[in-house]
Amino acid sequence: MAGAAAEQRRLATVVESWLERPVLIVGDAMLDEWRFADSDRLCREAPAPVLTLRRRISAAGGAANTAVNVAALGGRAVLVAPVGADVAGDELHDCLDRAGVWDRTVNQPGRPTPVKRRMLAGNQILLREDSGDADDALDPEGVNRLLTALSCATEELRAAAGGEAPTLVVCDYGLGALSAPVRAWLVEQRERYATVALDAHDLADWRGLAPTVVTPSFAEATRLLARAGGPTRPTAGTELHLEHPHGDPADGPSELTVGAAPGGVRADDVTVDHPGPVGEPTPGEDRVALTGDGLSVTGTGVTVNTRAGEGVDRAVLAESRLAELRAHTGADVVAVTLDTEGAVVGGADGEPRRSHSTPVPASHAVGAGDAYLAAMTLALAADAPLPTAAQLAQLAATITVSDTGTCVCRREDLLTALGQPTETMSHPALVGSDELDAIVSEYREAGRSVVFTNGCFDVLHRGHVRYLEQARALGDLLIVAVNSDGSVRRLKGPDRPVNPVEDRGALLAALACVDHVVVFEEDSPAALIEAVRPDIYVKGGDYPPELVPEAPLVRRLGGQVHTLGYVPDRSTSAIIERIRSHSQDPSPPVDEREPDPSLSSRTQAS
Repeated sequence: MAGAAAEQRRLATVVESWLERPVLIVGDAMLDEWRFADSDRLCREAPAPVLTLRRRISAAGGAANTAVNVAALGGRAVLVAPVGADVAGDELHDCLDRAGVWDRTVNQPGRPTPVKRRMLAGNQILLREDSGDADDALDPEGVNRLLTALSCATEELRAAAGGEAPTLVVCDYGLGALSAPVRAWLVEQRERYATVALDAHDLADWRGLAPTVVTPSFAEATRLLARAGGPTRPTAGTELHLEHPHGDPADGPSELTVGAAPGGVRADDVTVDHPGPVGEPTPGEDRVALTGDGLSVTGTGVTVNTRAGEGVDRAVLAESRLAELRAHTGADVVAVTLDTEGAVVGGADGEPRRSHSTPVPASHAVGAGDAYLAAMTLALAADAPLPTAAQLAQLAATITVSDTGTCVCRREDLLTALGQPTETMSHPALVGSDELDAIVSEYREAGRSVVFTNGCFDVLHRGHVRYLEQARALGDLLIVAVNSDGSVRRLKGPDRPVNPVEDRGALLAALACVDHVVVFEEDSPAALIEAVRPDIYVKGGDYPPELVPEAPLVRRLGGQVHTLGYVPDRSTSAIIERIRSHSQDPSPPVDEREPDPSLSSRTQAS
């Protein structure tokens, strides 16, 4: 037990050591859009569900999500990427601002921001619509602007870090941001960066970069081996080998078959009822997909079968090829990610490291690879040993997959998973509006999301408490704006509030689910919303978020709007009405009742 605690403290020390480490992220940035809907019937025109949109979430995706994860984990993240001059681009800028990423993206008029739109019902993804592909490559002017931004951001990070060489993360997802001139520039400027991490769908495009670490998926690693060809080299301790047909097809990689060594039972000699390919094709890989049984990867010009004898799986296959992958990429470290099966990591010592993950629904794992890449990069940049970096990377990816949405791992979450106490902000619960800017900025720099709500909260009751607890569960920090007495009178009438704002604010601040309380004089919280720029704005009621008056403002600022239902028969007005009705019950007037002797004696004594 003591040994496990010591190990956790050692890992936590590495997390602390990478705080404010400068990291430049370059590549394909995109916007992830999640649309949550309800469905209770089929439409008349076709056997398709009728969807009623309930809420919409926008998040940074691709290289932008890697930058968000670096910032959330405590690094100093700067993103250089082309972003379109469109609504999706505006939303992406807001996502970066809220996450504390230094936004050095390059505006590209006429080139749309890549978007992945997912429609869900009951947390099940029903469809996904993608926009943005390799045909949207940068024009020469766009390339020059991107290279200028890269050079300036590199020097900006170096200056902010006191002359320390920054870390570089390259995210190439085949969407046109990293054209040949950009790749050539990065290879030529390699010496300007201390640590270089590469996540690319086509690793063959990056020969000469000499990265510190590459993080290919199993399919991406397979594609590289297929293209590399060459003689088969036996690997000690296994009987796996690769066979390549003579010559590569003109439009793709060579055909690759993996099976048992000569003399053994080959996978293709065994009759197996394989289902058809399922899963998500990857841009730039020509419809590569993993079969449902997890035994094969198929695609244009590529067939990989991992049924190479009993008990052989993707992890064993990846372990057997780590040395070749390092040789083909020129990387010090290769981490082959295996989706929900974890990862296999190998370094110069030739010793493979296996990490495991917990299987989750696919909608929970979107962006988990970005969290893995961010933590692996920060750990290696902080000179952590490879086994430690691999542990932290897998842990960061694993703890982000608890819910539907784009995965982000925060430094506090990682330290909590390691059993270490996290720092708490030393701000009072009751704050003035002039203090909010500094407080919110501090929380944002720590990677925390802000939830905001407002109301009169005149007579605090059970419905309020449940509502505020639900609101707090939506993020990391809950700010409650409470109407001043004058504001309540204008909204509710001359006989309200029952309790003055000093009492109302004190009761709200005493709730464990409330982080900060601020009083506002206006009838609308619009000015406070502008100042706070909440990630999530919450309003009580059973109506859709579209009917919330503040919704357009919140969404313009990049936030989301949630409505939470009230507890039935629990409202301030109902409580006040009951009190008034009880006061009308027949009872002796106060001055006609027998006086309290103790009160009389106290009165006389005073």
